[in-house]
Amino acid sequence: MSAEVWTVLKVLTWTKEFLSQKGVENARLESEWMLCAVLGLDRMGLYVNFDKPLTPRELADYRGLIARRGRREPLQYILGSQEFMGLEFAVTPAVLIPRHDTEVLVNEALKRAHKGSRILDIGVGSGCISIALAKALPDATVTGVDSSAEALAVAEKNRQAHGVSLELLQGSLFEPVHGRRFDLIVSNPPYIPSADLKALQPEVLDHEPVAALDGGEDGLHFYRSLVAAAPDYLAPGGWLLFEVGIGQAEAVEGLLAGGGKFTGTFTAKDAADIDRVVGGQLK
Repeated sequence: MSAEVWTVLKVLTWTKEFLSQKGVENARLESEWMLCAVLGLDRMGLYVNFDKPLTPRELADYRGLIARRGRREPLQYILGSQEFMGLEFAVTPAVLIPRHDTEVLVNEALKRAHKGSRILDIGVGSGCISIALAKALPDATVTGVDSSAEALAVAEKNRQAHGVSLELLQGSLFEPVHGRRFDLIVSNPPYIPSADLKALQPEVLDHEPVAALDGGEDGLHFYRSLVAAAPDYLAPGGWLLFEVGIGQAEAVEGLLAGGGKFTGTFTAKDAADIDRVVGGQLK
């Protein structure tokens, strides 16, 4: 892409073929999104400017984005953001990219929250869960915990962008909130079995933080820890809600029901009819 004239349409046609050969799904759509970012246009703006030549600067900037995507860096990290619950969140390789499946966890939490709820989000990452809850529940007190200072910096950036009140604390699991009790605890913990990590797509395995993915030998390490400790941090009648991986709902529900501390356990499905959320209420 150098000496000849490269119009919007010609660039998109070439990029679609290039990214397809690199194994990128939805290559044409992603090509358009990246070109939109470079040109400051929306997709309709691209369509009405198919014959517009790119300047050398625009071409160089676009080439840089395409090279990154060709190395299977996630599009969200390249563009720096991801939409979740109708809100835009900044993302970097320090945090997991928000998935729409996780919106089920937010929606189930909203069903069980009340005016003035004290909410704890363990593994806050980008802050997408906490901020979505704080937006929907302005009277709630929301606390997010993460062991990663880099992740907390991203969450703070997103907190400021959305103008919500959110307490952010660094530490492992419940350590930063010792002695406190909450009406609702939510978590999307690492849940991929260690042996399965190598089978993940390059976008995930090579770029997203492994510490936020690796759930131990059977994927349930963090669920066991959280279920065991949560009764000491929940108010009477408080709820503990998890996102779970495919095929894990029964085992996680068993952890909640088996200890004798929780009642009313339930599962909730995502848009693909997969059990995605498991929860229970402290007796």
